[in-house]
Amino acid sequence: MGIAADIAIIVAAGLIGGLIAQQLRQPLILGYILAGVMVGPFTGGVTVSEIHDIELLAEIGVALLLFALGLEFSLKELRPVRNIALIGTPIQILLSIALGFGIGQLLGWERVISLWFGGMIALSSTMVILKTLMSQGRLGTLSSRVMIGMLIVQDLAVVPLMIILPQLNEPEAGLPVLGLAALKAAFFLFLMVFVGTRVIPRLIARIAAWNSRELFLLAITAIGLGIGYVTYLFGLSFAFGAFMAGIVLSESDYSHQALSDIIPLRDIFGLLFFASVGMLLDPAFLIANWQVILLVVLLIAMGKGLIFSALSSLFGYGNVVPLAVGLGLFQVGEFSFVLARVGLSTNSISQELYTLTLTVAVMTMIMTPFVSGLTAPLYALRKRWFKRELLQTINLPETGLRDHVVIAGGGRIGQYVAQLLQQLELNFVIIELDYHRIGQAREAGFPIIYGDAGQEIVLEVAQVEHARLVIVTTPAVTITQSIVERVRHLNPAVHIVARAEGVEQMQSLYALGVYEAVQPEFEAGLEITRQALLHLDVAVSEIQRLTDATRQELYAPLQTRK
Repeated sequence: MGIAADIAIIVAAGLIGGLIAQQLRQPLILGYILAGVMVGPFTGGVTVSEIHDIELLAEIGVALLLFALGLEFSLKELRPVRNIALIGTPIQILLSIALGFGIGQLLGWERVISLWFGGMIALSSTMVILKTLMSQGRLGTLSSRVMIGMLIVQDLAVVPLMIILPQLNEPEAGLPVLGLAALKAAFFLFLMVFVGTRVIPRLIARIAAWNSRELFLLAITAIGLGIGYVTYLFGLSFAFGAFMAGIVLSESDYSHQALSDIIPLRDIFGLLFFASVGMLLDPAFLIANWQVILLVVLLIAMGKGLIFSALSSLFGYGNVVPLAVGLGLFQVGEFSFVLARVGLSTNSISQELYTLTLTVAVMTMIMTPFVSGLTAPLYALRKRWFKRELLQTINLPETGLRDHVVIAGGGRIGQYVAQLLQQLELNFVIIELDYHRIGQAREAGFPIIYGDAGQEIVLEVAQVEHARLVIVTTPAVTITQSIVERVRHLNPAVHIVARAEGVEQMQSLYALGVYEAVQPEFEAGLEITRQALLHLDVAVSEIQRLTDATRQELYAPLQTRK
């Protein structure tokens, strides 16, 4: 049956691997990689026959994952991390290439071969990091935004690396090719902005008006993969194009529907990716060369971890961020497979180095969920060792925080709440990351903590275990969910009031144990209606009855699920 039988084998093996990972309370991606090892060409038994075709399908999994990320992503979220993404990432790539070059020289390789190895290990794994962050509930935190910002720039760097590395023997010959690639990239981004703002929103609105879910799903998938293919034709990353398509659609009114429809498809193709990674692992090669592999893995993990951590600190990120970024981005990414194939096809590297690079990449990917999961306990240990206050706090009461309100998010809504609590002389503290908002809160005299409310260490400083109420004002549901889970872990009994952007978000928040979810747009609509009815001389009692009934109609069915 060819590829159909291969997909059936992988899905079945993936289910077995996923069940094992679930029973062991490990991320599912480890189970998927284990499934790939089981059905790979090196282990015997039931084996996938068309590995190359599976790898091609796996590229669709990467594209769909980044497409879905783009749908729930906003370029505004990258603003706080733009400096480290645009300036820090190129520095990191150069330092990582130097690290790989040093490892190559240590092992006695030629200089050109060592540079190739440095280029192949310089990039981290977007797919593994996103899946790990999702499983850990950390997607949307500041550390995750730093990682995603750097990963996006890394993905763009694949193109010049694919051009430069084969030209190492003839450096001058590669400059015109590199210049042409830069022009193509600039033209594609211009074309993407034009089409994305003028054509795609109208097309999606037209298709959505037909009320065909099947056609809507097909259109969303075609846009994501189609733009990815166009990006590939321009010489850029296929997955990067899908990510750009997701960002374009995220600004439309149909982004939530598109995301909910694409997630099952994304997860199935994601399974193919991780299984294809497992297929690359040759146990015989691993056993025969375990000492060299162990040495290289340790040097890369420690070296890249220190580079990422140091750069995060250098660009002004404190608290848990440098540790989280260093423990998250140390691995060798999937684009090392692409670069390794280019090196092999151009006779720039040997088959042995090709196999070593793939083995090291797979081993570091397998390590990622475990190592990244050490962030919280290591940071807590660091806090015990260093008794000084690690978080910046402003205007906190000298008597400490007890029986108070914790406001996660110091934006407009958070500051409105703070003003009212201040007038009522009720104790509260704001947790905020944006320095502009921190300045506004400082001027208003609000007690504030600079930090990420999605991190337990920050919530501990806010004394959430002694809080009377927690109010979450952030609009992104992934961030809100992460905060709620951390708060629940520290104080299961505290009531949480959270902001929601739609009925689906309200349902998910109630399922997490939120006491009350509020829709700002709905409440604003009610107030506008109330003002209009007052202007039309409708009786105040009748207006109150209508608004109460409308609010009850929305909230009551959801509240029964709490």
